[in-house]
Amino acid sequence: MTIKRLDHISVVVEDLTAATAFFTALGLSTIGQTPIEGPWVDRINGLDGVQVDIVMMQTPDGHGRLELTSFRHPPLVEAQPAAAPPNTLGLRSVMFAVESVEDSLARLRAHGAELIGEVADYRDIYRLCYVRGPAGIIVALAEDLRPQT
Repeated sequence: MTIKRLDHISVVVEDLTAATAFFTALGLSTIGQTPIEGPWVDRINGLDGVQVDIVMMQTPDGHGRLELTSFRHPPLVEAQPAAAPPNTLGLRSVMFAVESVEDSLARLRAHGAELIGEVADYRDIYRLCYVRGPAGIIVALAEDLRPQT
């Protein structure tokens, strides 16, 4: 059996409004927002009394989705270190193809994004960078430098 698709990536954030603004500045749009709680949520999370608010966002092409989740209960647990370096085990980054790395970086900096290293070109194919986004996640930006036909 094969999977149908990658449905979405979920990021747990402390400030749902700020995280939504960050990803809106990147170009995603909100397609849904709702509070979620109940026994079924407790069972799938393996936690008691789960109460969360989620915002579901979508890329402009309609294929990529990002779920932003903010826990009202139980309290958040801090990751250690909070701003883990790129060589930390686990989910490394979420990469977005963008029209312009520089323009995207400028918009995201207005929402607290911090450049991790520097903007660099891979051969003459991609311009790339990593920024620290909401909840300390690494957001990668990739601009295709090849001539478009």
